[in-house]
Amino acid sequence: MPVSDRGFQLGDGIFETLRARRGVAIELDAHLARLHQSADALALRLPFGDEAIAEGIVGLLAAESLDADGRDGAPPGDAALRITVSRGTVAGRGLLPAGYAEATGRLVIEAWPYAPPAPRLLAEGARAITSTIRHARRSPLAGVKTTSRAEHVYARLEALRAGADEALFLTADGEVSESTIANVWAVVGARLLTPSAGAAILAGTTRAWLFAHAAELGFAAEERPLVVEALVGAGEAFLSSSVAGIVPLVALDGHPIGSGQPGQRSLALREARERWIDDVSLGRAG
Repeated sequence: MPVSDRGFQLGDGIFETLRARRGVAIELDAHLARLHQSADALALRLPFGDEAIAEGIVGLLAAESLDADGRDGAPPGDAALRITVSRGTVAGRGLLPAGYAEATGRLVIEAWPYAPPAPRLLAEGARAITSTIRHARRSPLAGVKTTSRAEHVYARLEALRAGADEALFLTADGEVSESTIANVWAVVGARLLTPSAGAAILAGTTRAWLFAHAAELGFAAEERPLVVEALVGAGEAFLSSSVAGIVPLVALDGHPIGSGQPGQRSLALREARERWIDDVSLGRAG
């Protein structure tokens, strides 16, 4: 990649991260749909169509030996994928030089062996702080997954310096928005409560999965405004993302959530999601 690439120089790009198992990219259609939405928001041209991207993923997983089928006692190939698109190189300097919209983007697909959350995070739960950064409710970029992640890096540094695992963003008026990499959920009895798009969130694919499957798992998923006090006062809380999955959240700003231990409902939802991923990879679910 040349140093003139706008992704390198300006963070002018978009990306998606997702899971794969047995050579099957999980929820690929949903991730590609969001990639297109992000591209449209930034007037960014994708250099390849969805079919070519899907074929590239299959080929990459095979080349990296990450597509094992799990037969004969071997573990199935489990991988994490990232699709990154930059605007590429545009003649001229500045934010929007002539020809920016006609530039053909650069697309890169990466794959790694899947690394689940650290055992401690599942055994003891994640601890979070509230970031000093606030999200603007009406930001048109709230639902766009750009490669410009400076705010997220800064917030994660805040968490690290405070001895926490994660940071939560609040809106300017104090409602919970999201974490640096995940959507946020409160568990109140059999209700799963999560902020709406109006709280400046990036609506994740695992969030969508929870809405689609909550009822069959014995829950009711609802969009609700969440303030810090309500989140801390919930029986349980968890974070959801496409790669990490569902991770119990046990404390916020030093205050325990529920018992201060991973909740049984949160752990059951994580197990259900992992079973579903396995079923998708075997062609038993879609």
